[in-house]
Amino acid sequence: MVRKIVVVGVRYYEDPFYKHVTGSSGPPAGCGHQRNRSLDSVLQRIPEDMTPTSPQGAQLWLPLDAPGPRLALPAKVPAGSDDSGIHTPPDPNDEDRPQPPAAARSRESLDSGNPEETDKPPEPPDTLPTTSDISTAETSKNKDFLLRLFESKLFDMSMAISYLFNSKEPGVQMYLANKLFSFPHEDVDFYLPQLATMYIEMGDVADVLRPYLVHRCKQSAEFSLRLAWLLTAFGGDAKRSKATKLRDSILAEEIRPAARRGHHRSQSEARGHHRSQSDASALRVATPSGRHLGDLASGRAFDNGCLCGEQCSCGAPRLAPQTQFLTALTNIGRRLAGVADKQCRNGWLRAELADLDLNLPARVWLPLHKRPHHVLRIPYHAAAVLNSKDKAPYIMYVEVLETEGHEPLPPRLLPPAPPAPHSPPIRHTKSEENLVPEWPALSLYSGLDDADAGDCWSHEEEELGAQYAARAPAPDSVSQMSGMSVASAQSTSSCGSRESLAVGAGEVRRRLADATAAPPPNEFRHDPADPSALALKESWESKLARMRSSSQYGALSGWRLLGCIVKVGDDLRQELLAAQLLRRLRAAWAAERVPLRLRPYEIVCLDRECGLIQPVLNSVSLHQIKKQSGKSLRAWLELEHGPPNSEGFLRAQNNFVESAAAYALTSYLLQLKDRHNGNILLDSAGHIIHIDFGFIFSTSPKNLGFESSPFKLTQEFVEVMDGEGSDMFEYFKILILKGLIAARKHCEQIIHLVEIMRMGGQLACLRSSSAVSSFRARFHEGRTEPQLQALVERLVRDALHSLSTRLYDNYQYYTNGIL
Repeated sequence: MVRKIVVVGVRYYEDPFYKHVTGSSGPPAGCGHQRNRSLDSVLQRIPEDMTPTSPQGAQLWLPLDAPGPRLALPAKVPAGSDDSGIHTPPDPNDEDRPQPPAAARSRESLDSGNPEETDKPPEPPDTLPTTSDISTAETSKNKDFLLRLFESKLFDMSMAISYLFNSKEPGVQMYLANKLFSFPHEDVDFYLPQLATMYIEMGDVADVLRPYLVHRCKQSAEFSLRLAWLLTAFGGDAKRSKATKLRDSILAEEIRPAARRGHHRSQSEARGHHRSQSDASALRVATPSGRHLGDLASGRAFDNGCLCGEQCSCGAPRLAPQTQFLTALTNIGRRLAGVADKQCRNGWLRAELADLDLNLPARVWLPLHKRPHHVLRIPYHAAAVLNSKDKAPYIMYVEVLETEGHEPLPPRLLPPAPPAPHSPPIRHTKSEENLVPEWPALSLYSGLDDADAGDCWSHEEEELGAQYAARAPAPDSVSQMSGMSVASAQSTSSCGSRESLAVGAGEVRRRLADATAAPPPNEFRHDPADPSALALKESWESKLARMRSSSQYGALSGWRLLGCIVKVGDDLRQELLAAQLLRRLRAAWAAERVPLRLRPYEIVCLDRECGLIQPVLNSVSLHQIKKQSGKSLRAWLELEHGPPNSEGFLRAQNNFVESAAAYALTSYLLQLKDRHNGNILLDSAGHIIHIDFGFIFSTSPKNLGFESSPFKLTQEFVEVMDGEGSDMFEYFKILILKGLIAARKHCEQIIHLVEIMRMGGQLACLRSSSAVSSFRARFHEGRTEPQLQALVERLVRDALHSLSTRLYDNYQYYTNGIL
């Protein structure tokens, strides 16, 4: 007969069988710390031929098929171990039991190492430990230290991404993938390009990352699209890879939140509830189907027909409206590139955006802006094509409504117009057919229009006029137009522009004052070759106030104005990596309290050749400053901020030095090329800002390697610093030295970003085998501070007297007209 002993936890358990066997009513002395010894004494007092009986003397019979309590086995039998040190045999029923969660399994793997090695029976005490035993013990000890690191407060997302990339043990990878759930979403999203690259290139990491990525995709439509875009941009040519399958599942909306029970309503119920609401609630009437998605002529190109609000239960597509919106923006850039005449591009751009604006408001958003919002309107008259030789990037401004996701969209409104005398009050319309599209209005700020391109603009206005005429308003909604008639909207002048007949007296006085007033000395003039200069020179505060006052949605509390640059035909993946590196450098300098000023901007890669760029507000390029004013850089700063001894100029000079030192060191570390004056901006506070990071590390324009200077430092820059030998020039060199020392302390967090992105060979700047090693060498980890000081002196001297910098500026002037 087999004897079975019940041992529960670490506390004494008064089992009737124990009391009957031992004859004792309490626990043996010291059983709380000597459970194995107490158990041995109990076993010794049990006769071998004893049949278990109950306390009342009745014989106990256990059915053969009933699972009994686990049996304590000798140490020679391979078995698991609980926290009490009592070995238990493997139970055949364990296969049917639920497995511990992944986090617990990964922690067990970190605690005990390889189970196949730790489950071996211990050696007899009289034998000496072998080399394998010592290595196993050291491995287990190292993993204990690793677990302590992973669970410490110092462990952050930067360390997690580094260990996930370097570790080859499945247990560690699983633990780190589960650890992602505990990090803030903002920290994980910063490393999303690296996570996407590892998902594409590392199959074992892809398996452990998938649960987290799927979980986030179900939570957020924006995260779903960002991940899909990155998988498209960095994905290879394999059609059935794991990354391709995940991307296709996201875009096909196979990964989406499950419908909430108790909240599901049929479309007919939702539609009836929507129609019963008051018209004063400003709910936008929508169809229950998305059959018009992508059709810009329908007026509902971005309407998926969902009436459920934030928690959708009707199965309407949640990603298709956003993809159609961004596709429409990028298609405009592709068509603009085919327009040979640069002066006609602005007219084409505004006509295209006016057509797109007919489909707004809609539940679409700009990925460059982090806070939740919906696009209300695109003021197409403020858009402009940027100066580019081959491509046609353009800047536009978008009116959005910041929302928490639960508020309904406002209806489409007409632009404000001066009310006619004794006009009846505006009433609400009750049907969707009475919602009048926005009529084309002449921009009150004609400086943004092309004076030399009247013929091109009038031709496009005729096409727009025909579209608007075809969608004439119903008779009962004419009162909304406040005196503006269809005939007045279609009347033309000799130069091809149109003017509304209803113009208030105050507007006439304002136009006369603007026409007669002398422009400020630092104001830019309209330049047909570079029409964006005038739009960019206007301060953001002035632009914001002007557009809000002229917008029909300006009275909404959540109204915001956002800027966006749409770029087609350029690879923005290197720009995305450079933006990450700039943010890491800025964080390192902030942690070490070094006053170096960088201004990285948001980059969104939609695929390998197009994307969105966040514009740098209140800034103009050095080329535009020199061309518009004809002055040197120092003279321009004096014109903007006052005489050299004024407080305004000294503050701007300090900002110039701190930002110039930051970008000089960044240019040296990243080996930034193509540094002409069109790619260097100056903001309204005096900060230098570099843009266009398309050539970094081992690449250069046309792969000539012409720019050999460590960074761009011209005599014009030194003149702003009061010349060589001045205090500000010495401060410039001290900042570079301090910035290099601070960046060297945090170099591992910076370098591993580049190491991960080098996988797959997708980025041209990292295809060289020495790209990463050369990048690490430029941090000079083995040099002392005096040696670094001598290095900085040499770098500044070489940059200031570089012949290649002057030759490259001359080359840009003669080929592209860049001053």
